[in-house]
Amino acid sequence: MSDDFNMSMRKFLKQVGVTSQQAIEEALRKAGDSGKAYKIKAVVTIDELDMTHVVEGEIKSGD
Repeated sequence: MSDDFNMSMRKFLKQVGVTSQQAIEEALRKAGDSGKAYKIKAVVTIDELDMTHVVEGEIKSGD
């Protein structure tokens, strides 16, 4: 893949990572459930390519 593609991909994934972490941390603070585990799912879609990628996991809030 081209350098332009790699740079745009990295920029997008960095934005997803940073903004998602901020949103998750804020939601956990509001919930106030210390030590609880939450199921989480991230969905990335590219409509024009009819692509959907799903990642599921678990996040444990701090003690």
